[in-house]
Amino acid sequence: MAASRFNDFITERLLAGALDGLLRHGVDEASVTVAWAPGAFELPLVAQRLATSGEYDAVICLGAVIRGATGHYEHVAGQCAAGIERVQLDTGVPVIFGVLTTENVEQAIERAGTKAGNKGFESAMTAIEMADLLRQLPKRSTE
Repeated sequence: MAASRFNDFITERLLAGALDGLLRHGVDEASVTVAWAPGAFELPLVAQRLATSGEYDAVICLGAVIRGATGHYEHVAGQCAAGIERVQLDTGVPVIFGVLTTENVEQAIERAGTKAGNKGFESAMTAIEMADLLRQLPKRSTE
């Protein structure tokens, strides 16, 4: 997993949810790596390094980008999403977008384990599903 330290009070909850989901579904805890990036903008590079290592069936990116008073939010959220998508398509390894993009802290908290579930847990379920699906599909012609 690639996790953002920025807004870590949210990311820690997402990480706990993701780990819970993976362990509940039989993933060996020893096979889980957590790499901490400074912020969401850096997640795609960390995800790329994990995805190209050959060690992982999927990579889960976790973070929280919360709108502020400036336009910084749009740039960070958009580039983070585009970068994660590019890593997934370039490597053929599922890279799951578990990054919250919210209007305020309250929405982030709701999606990190309170009223709206835990996006980290949901991301773990998506990672497992995608890794299983890709194992069933034909390999890429270059593999």
